[in-house]
Amino acid sequence: MRKIILILLLCTFAVSAQEGDDFKKLMEVGIANHDKGKYKEAIEFYEKALELQPKSELALYEISLSYFSLKDYKNTVKYCNKILKKGKKHLLPAYINKGNALDMMGKSKKSIKVFEEAIEKLGDHYLLHFNLAINHLKMNETDKAEVHFKEAVQNNPFHGSSHFYLAKINHFNQKRIPTLLASYYFLLVEPETIRASEIYDILKENLKSGVKKSDNGKDVTINLNPNLNSEFSAIELMISMMEASKNLEENKSKSESELFVENTESLFKMLGEFADKKNKESVWWNFYVPMFSKIGNSEHIETYCKFITQLDTKSKIWLDNNEEKMKSFIEWLEKEFE
Repeated sequence: MRKIILILLLCTFAVSAQEGDDFKKLMEVGIANHDKGKYKEAIEFYEKALELQPKSELALYEISLSYFSLKDYKNTVKYCNKILKKGKKHLLPAYINKGNALDMMGKSKKSIKVFEEAIEKLGDHYLLHFNLAINHLKMNETDKAEVHFKEAVQNNPFHGSSHFYLAKINHFNQKRIPTLLASYYFLLVEPETIRASEIYDILKENLKSGVKKSDNGKDVTINLNPNLNSEFSAIELMISMMEASKNLEENKSKSESELFVENTESLFKMLGEFADKKNKESVWWNFYVPMFSKIGNSEHIETYCKFITQLDTKSKIWLDNNEEKMKSFIEWLEKEFE
């Protein structure tokens, strides 16, 4: 009797192992087809894999992804719901895929509810906050969008897109210091892309704003922003004064690159000096300022400035000629902000 039971168990194990191998092969072929843009073929292989393992969250999720790529958002939602009903391992991507599918169907309000539900159940994942922010942005709810972009960067400081949108929103609202902070951080994360070019222009514009030269180039007028946020008013005035000081005799022989390094260093140190007096609940003072204060007071400020401005040819050449400084800066960053 024991021998019969043992034989049955071994046969069951062999069948199970074979099914596992077949499932894996079917999934691999499905993924390969999806990567080639053959989404319908991919779904066929995923469905066959699902016949072998009907409860597979991986197969259900991959099917939802292929349907999303086919712009069949109704089926995307259908398969995501199957995961959300009983799933455990793929809840986060299923929520994201479902929310994005609803958004593509023009159901932004329902999409927002999906992401809010996901945050309530799964916690503060940066991608949930980011996608929720994008939905609010599409509905012109910029204040709500900004709240969730801030949550995203605090949960993942290296998420460039969230810094990007924070810079854009605050630039549009003429909030100079928040724009600068988000821009400086974005360029650290993403210094060489098309988006970097846009943010670099925004950074330079905000450093120079509020200062006007006379026609003869000798007189300089500092105009205060009418929408000044009192939280940053003193710092904003000092930035304008630094920009105006470029006309001083002592600075006329310095290049724009040299002045950028000097003014960035002064700004970062200044922010650090004001930090203890400000609202620690603010993401600007609690998240952005501590890092920039450390960079401003370190020996790496020049390297940082060259790195974030490497779209400029001269900065790129400097980096190529100073590989050891760049290596030291990266090691320092990893140690300070691990």
